[in-house]
Amino acid sequence: MQTYDVAENGLRGLNAALQAQSDETNQTSWEVQNPKGSHAIAVGLDAPIEVTVKGSTGYYCAGMNLQATIRVEGSVGPGVAENMMSGTVVVEGDASQYAGATGHGGLLVIKGNASSRCGISMKGIDIVVHGNIGHMSAFMAQAGNLVVCGDAGDALGDSLYEARLFVRGSVKSLGADCIEKEMRPEHIEILTDLLKRAGSDAKPEEFKRYGSARQLYNFDVDNAAAY
Repeated sequence: MQTYDVAENGLRGLNAALQAQSDETNQTSWEVQNPKGSHAIAVGLDAPIEVTVKGSTGYYCAGMNLQATIRVEGSVGPGVAENMMSGTVVVEGDASQYAGATGHGGLLVIKGNASSRCGISMKGIDIVVHGNIGHMSAFMAQAGNLVVCGDAGDALGDSLYEARLFVRGSVKSLGADCIEKEMRPEHIEILTDLLKRAGSDAKPEEFKRYGSARQLYNFDVDNAAAY
C-alpha cells in the first residue's frame, strides 16, 4: 500500500501521483492521511486503483472519476463525485449539497445523509444514499438511478427526464413533472442489485418509484405555470 500524508506533502503532489497511475500500475492501493478537509482530493483519476481517504474532505472530492474506487472515511463537502464517469465512490459519513452532480456513470454510495440537490442533472450515474436527502434532489436528472433509503425533501425530481428515483421513506413534495410510478419486476431487479452493491440491507419491496410524467420535454403553453 502507498501512503501519502496531505498535511506533510501537500495536495498538489497527491493528485499528481494519483493521476499518474495507469491501467498497468502496480501501485493499486493508496491511503491518504490527514486530509483535514482539503478540497478536490483524488480528482480526475483514470486507473483501476483503490484510494482510502482517512478523514473528512472539502468540496469536489473524487470529481471526474474514471475506474478508481475511492472511499472516504468521514464526511464530504459539496460536489462529491461531480461529473463521475465510472468506478465507485463510497462516503462513510454525510455529504453536502449536489453530490454526484452531472455524473455520467459509476456508483456513488453515501452511508449517511445527503444535502440539497443530490444527483442534480445526473446523466447515468447510480447514487445510493443510506440516509435522507435534501430539497431539489434529482433536479433535471436525465438518466441513471437515485436510491434513497430514508426520506426526501421538497421538490424531488423537479423537471427530470428519464432518471429513476427510488425512495423508501417519505417525500416532502414532488417537483414539476415528477410523479409516482408503478414498481415493476425489472425495477425490483435493478434496485436489488444497487442495494446489494451499496451494502444496504433495505428490502426493495419497501421502496416507491418516481419518474417523469413526460409533460415538460417540449414547451406547452398549457404547462407554462409548471416551468
